[in-house]
Amino acid sequence: MDDYLRARRSEKWSAYPEDVLPAWVAEMDFPLAPPVREALHRAVDLGDLGYIGNVDGLLEAMAGVFARRLEWTIDTSQVALVTDVMVGMKELLLAHTQPGDGVIINPPCYPPYYDDIRHVGRRLVEVWLRADGALDYDWIESKFAGGDRVLLLCSPHNPTGRVYTRPELEHLAQLADRHDALVIVDEVHAPLTFGAKFVPWGTVSSRGAVLTSASKAFNVPGLKLGFVVGEPAKALPRELRYHAGYAGVIAAEAAFRDGDAWLDETIETIATNQRALPSLLPEGIVVAVRPKSSYLAWLDCRRTDLGDDPAQAFLERGRVALTSGLRFGSQCAGFARLNVGTTPELVEEAVRRLASALP
Repeated sequence: MDDYLRARRSEKWSAYPEDVLPAWVAEMDFPLAPPVREALHRAVDLGDLGYIGNVDGLLEAMAGVFARRLEWTIDTSQVALVTDVMVGMKELLLAHTQPGDGVIINPPCYPPYYDDIRHVGRRLVEVWLRADGALDYDWIESKFAGGDRVLLLCSPHNPTGRVYTRPELEHLAQLADRHDALVIVDEVHAPLTFGAKFVPWGTVSSRGAVLTSASKAFNVPGLKLGFVVGEPAKALPRELRYHAGYAGVIAAEAAFRDGDAWLDETIETIATNQRALPSLLPEGIVVAVRPKSSYLAWLDCRRTDLGDDPAQAFLERGRVALTSGLRFGSQCAGFARLNVGTTPELVEEAVRRLASALP
């Protein structure tokens, strides 16, 4: 394992003993994008690490990259700066819903959804995805009709990597219109799409709000900057920007303006890893849904006799850390999430360790 990765003190590389290969939390192992690194170095040299000031350059760069890479023309007057996408989600719920209102999620889903929705006093409503990762529209509509008027959609989906098509999103938009529902779409993994055409929610519907950030695509979550995009963002207090990080503004502007080449190279590495993974996995472990975005793979390990929490067995027997499937929902026993946002060599090493943990 490269010494420079072991020298990192972020959560991925510091949470486990040194003999454990970390392949769990959503951090990538690649060097920082040169434009981001140079912009941050320049800010440090200037001592320019104060509060967030004028963000015209950031919004211009953001609009440019979204138009260039996602074919989405955003209205920068409808962009609110927040600490991160989860803070944005909570602030939207506080601004547009009442205590006790139901918020629909689609498990298996990003574990913080469970805690953060409850944290703001809203009620979790689970509408499980189908086995192939598709949305269950009949079930969603029944919840809308029953009075649950908010849906939190993860698109592209974490952990499955499912990329929803335009017809799928248009169907959801029609349901939301019919029941006057608010759709909040977490698109933080959108720039990492490789196996399909990503369709931004903002190109499908003028209703609802999008959560996004440079954090996943450029691996800078520690710099704490997210965006809420859409008409509902106008109801958020402007003061929220001061809870975000100015270093995040510096990094995001550089990434959005000059990071295309680095991002293209990174996506190609991730796509190569994702394509190779199914044939590398040992017998009994399969990729549940073939991902078309991001560096996360949802592994079905139910045929391995490793029990409800295979991630624990992989850690104890194989010394490789995955994220436990049990964190993604009550029906996720026997699943685990693997991070392949690393070199092909470390993906192969992770798979070898998975195999060594099998009975």
